[in-house]
Amino acid sequence: MQNAERVTFGGSGLDRAAELRGDIPALAAAMADAHTRTVLLWQGKALLTGDGAERQLARLPMDHPVLKEADAPPVLLGREDGAVRFAHDISGWVPQDDITDVGAFVDTSEQRHPSLSGDYRFAELRTVMTTLTPRDAELAATAKAILGWHKTHGFCARCGAQSDVTQAGWQRVCQTCGGHHFPRTDPVVIMLITRGNKVLLGRSPGWPDGMYSCLAGFVEPGETIEAAVRREVLEEAGVRIGDVRYLSSQPWPFPASLMFGCHGIALTDEITIDPAEIEDALWVSREDVMDALAGRRDGLLPARKGAIAHFLLRNWLADTLD
Repeated sequence: MQNAERVTFGGSGLDRAAELRGDIPALAAAMADAHTRTVLLWQGKALLTGDGAERQLARLPMDHPVLKEADAPPVLLGREDGAVRFAHDISGWVPQDDITDVGAFVDTSEQRHPSLSGDYRFAELRTVMTTLTPRDAELAATAKAILGWHKTHGFCARCGAQSDVTQAGWQRVCQTCGGHHFPRTDPVVIMLITRGNKVLLGRSPGWPDGMYSCLAGFVEPGETIEAAVRREVLEEAGVRIGDVRYLSSQPWPFPASLMFGCHGIALTDEITIDPAEIEDALWVSREDVMDALAGRRDGLLPARKGAIAHFLLRNWLADTLD
């Protein structure tokens, strides 16, 4: 697929500077460098500046007072235009404003920190991802994913002892049993399933009314991507799939997935859903998908912009899957 890397969160060409991760003197020098900046997160929400189409991922100097509230040492993200970039987490901060929507499927709330003047605000990535540049999106997604992994993997999976952060945040080591643990990424297949002029869409419980998207599911151990596509569609919708081909991938840090976008050709069209997997599934014509994306189809909301499902549907409509 020629435009495969144009999907959100990918394709910015970030230099991840892996050679610095174990170089303590170089890391110390980078943290003291006046050109170094850090990305700030709170409860998985990235600190942004600007409004509307001008929104940008904030990059703070390493001596900013707000960084004193960080829960742990920063994580190295890489280099940008030759300057090192880190990520700090201040999730321990408790805003005075109402935060009941934080973590919801649709979280449009934004939080201001008293130590940050101007238009700095923490925002949920899913609500702003299409307004960010590819570089901003990749930095934010990387920071969210790696910091989220540390939040849930503080103890050794082998012996249960507390583990220590090493390699500038890219490894945890257990001093008790010697176990080494690395950031986890869960492989997920997401499928554009077509049969003639129709595409198979489904919805999960708890989604906004009318929202439908491509079917998706986790790849199981010992399973190929193609086999996972066929199994998941059969389990969720009862539809058998023939040919499967890979199209594109997307890091999806909610919390830590790598989405493998695939195109599958359905051999059958009768739908039998598994209510334990999805709430509904239906075949939708190309014309109805076009109307839905244009906001002219009542009762059918397509996948949100920025998600790989939306990317796949757009390319299917434009005949640019090849």
